Amino acid sequence: MKNTPGWQKIAQWLAEKDLKPFAFQEEAWEHYLHGRSGLVNAPTGFGKTFSLFLGVVIRWINDGSPKTNGLQMLWVTPLRALAKDIGRAMEEALHELRIPWKVGIRSGDTATSEREQQKRRMPEILIITPESIHILLAQKEYYKRFEGLHTVVIDEWHELLGSKRGVLVELGLSRLRGLQPALQTWGISATIGNLDEALDVLMGNTPVERAIVRATVSKAIEVHCILPDEIEKYPWAGHLGIRLLHKIMPVIEKSRTTLLFTNTRGQSEIWYQQILKAYPEMAGVMALHHGSIDAELRIWVEDALHTGTLKLVVCTSSLDLGVDFRPVDTVIQVGSPKGVARFLQRAGRSGHQPDAVSHIWFLPTHSLELVEAAALKDAMKENLIESRMPVVLAYDVLLQYLMTLAVSDGFNAAEIWAEVKSTFCYRELEPEEWQWMLAFMTTGGEALNSYDEFRKLHLVGDRYYCVSRQLAMRHRLHIGTIVSDAMLKVRYMTGGFIGLIEEYFISRLSPGDSFSLSGNNLEFVMIKDMTVLVRKSKSKKSIVPSWNGGRMPLSANLGMMLRRKFHEAMNGIAQEEEITILRPLFDLQQMLSHIPQENELLLEQIETKDGYHLFVFPFEGRLVHEVMAALLAWRISQQHPISFSIAMNDYGFELLSDQPIPVDDTNAQELFSPENLTADLQSSVNATEMARRKFRDIAVIAGLIFQGYPGKHKANRHLQSSASLLFNVFHDYDPQNLLLRQAFNEAFFYQMEEARLRDTLERIAKQQIVITFPQRLTPFCFPIKVDSLREQLTSEKLEDRIKKMIVW
Repeated sequence: MKNTPGWQKIAQWLAEKDLKPFAFQEEAWEHYLHGRSGLVNAPTGFGKTFSLFLGVVIRWINDGSPKTNGLQMLWVTPLRALAKDIGRAMEEALHELRIPWKVGIRSGDTATSEREQQKRRMPEILIITPESIHILLAQKEYYKRFEGLHTVVIDEWHELLGSKRGVLVELGLSRLRGLQPALQTWGISATIGNLDEALDVLMGNTPVERAIVRATVSKAIEVHCILPDEIEKYPWAGHLGIRLLHKIMPVIEKSRTTLLFTNTRGQSEIWYQQILKAYPEMAGVMALHHGSIDAELRIWVEDALHTGTLKLVVCTSSLDLGVDFRPVDTVIQVGSPKGVARFLQRAGRSGHQPDAVSHIWFLPTHSLELVEAAALKDAMKENLIESRMPVVLAYDVLLQYLMTLAVSDGFNAAEIWAEVKSTFCYRELEPEEWQWMLAFMTTGGEALNSYDEFRKLHLVGDRYYCVSRQLAMRHRLHIGTIVSDAMLKVRYMTGGFIGLIEEYFISRLSPGDSFSLSGNNLEFVMIKDMTVLVRKSKSKKSIVPSWNGGRMPLSANLGMMLRRKFHEAMNGIAQEEEITILRPLFDLQQMLSHIPQENELLLEQIETKDGYHLFVFPFEGRLVHEVMAALLAWRISQQHPISFSIAMNDYGFELLSDQPIPVDDTNAQELFSPENLTADLQSSVNATEMARRKFRDIAVIAGLIFQGYPGKHKANRHLQSSASLLFNVFHDYDPQNLLLRQAFNEAFFYQMEEARLRDTLERIAKQQIVITFPQRLTPFCFPIKVDSLREQLTSEKLEDRIKKMIVW
């Protein structure tokens, strides 16, 4: 293959730029040119894009550079922000190679005029989001647009795997393979633990030659920790790390461009305001970037990063993925990223070149996060990257997909059944479940057959169609699986657009209240036509918006490394500076209670003015602890009549009661037993209520609830009430409904993390349970107590409550 015209031309082009391809890039070209499909796995900044894009170019040159091209390749990206960057890199290469191809972008941000132009003549390369693939499939005669398509590349596949957006990709690929049986499919992945399974999900059971291309190159990453001068005075909990701002400013000043990552949008707003307040000279060279900021401003920030005109960008996961910002030489992570893969992903934003070192600074928001920093370093050395669990049997996405095909050219049930069964997600789908779905779409099922709006499909001959133009239009408006709380536009009274805010947050404000968004201090005036009208505020204090889903749970891998670090600290063998600086805190914890080793579970029983506390420290993440706390509370209450309130963080959880909690050496092991877990979970956790909350998203994705026309979205409470009504109807009159079953399954496996909880209990069964009775709150339990105070509605300030706790 190296002697072919295309390969020679690419090699010469790279040589003119004093470059030569990496071995993994050449391996990917070889596999591609031999007709194989597969997955490319390489560190960030090593040219994964060119490992596949240039393979397609080589093939076109080798085929004699045909004049009539049409769509050759679909490049699927999970983020709209990535599309522009990838398109720019491809266009530069095509221009320098004098190849007359066009690169188009199709996403929610694409202008209507450009979409119409794409309808008339598709570009040779189309960069597209998963949702936009399905929007194309929902158009009449969609098959004509894919007549010349021979390659699909799924970028950042690890980011889509394990989500319903990934299921959209699987279904889209099944249809494209139905149209083009010889279609080659490639995925690109940087950080993922289950690479072989990721390939299986991407390929389904299609009979194609497949390969995994692993880059044998290592990306140099240097992790630096910002250490407080006096650890005794650094907070144990309840802070954002702002007091270390003076320590990171010299790092920012020495760097050309820095990305400062926070875990939530609210934190990014606070950090942006605090930096401006302390260092007003940063105005004009600093920007804010997160998902609720106006798209135009986000695009401006991304362009400014490329040109190097910005010195600092405070951001969230909106800049996590592989955007190539070459001027960025430093990344600062505020607080624990809660996962190894996420930390590596963010580190890779700096030094985005093969020979460059990625520098990432870890800034702890409280003392114990320094242990997480040490755990992250060890996990990176051992390459303990988290796996992504694939989604299976997502009935809601399949119902949406069938409607997509029905509103375009209709579909033959037998043909689509075979394609759907070829995917990883639906390989276990039973024929009777398929027939139920067709009947549900056609009649509305047992519970909804009296309502015309739920009879969406009509069988004409051997094809199913949607004949209602209104239903078709509604469906096209809401294709996708990202279901968030209702977002309202925020505008100045004078008309300028600022960004988006969640309805639940703004509903708590009164006219005259001040809040911050996009780095601006704003005064809430009113809501009109689903738009929040504001004016600039002169108030020195403002509320920072909190967005739902802001708290990421600790990953299993990081939890394991965290337990190991505490074990090393207990035995005095930890040498890292992050651990040694914490020696005073560990000495205090040991004096008041105990530091658990790897084979121990620590329980602390403490009595305060609030009541009797039981603190448990499995170090398994917030979601597992939430369910474990409910399970433990229920098991205790079965032995002794007692009621609890519950609080948790990523390290452990608290049960609080007004009477002594009967847990001791005689019953502790039994209370944490994995036996009868499923039955006890169903009794201890309100599974029906959790399933009801899950059902809202399922109903929206499946098309049972119409979210409203653009600019006239239904209020969030109306969506919730509609979903609850449908849930009750199915629960009472159609208990075999597949969407109802899916809601309970998602509640158990995703919200309750049953599999991880079972693993945790089985680990605890082999451990020694250590119960201590401290006379006051310890460094380990203090953060949990602060979290519980934050959740409570009280007229007291959090700082005042913390001061009272310290007195106890």
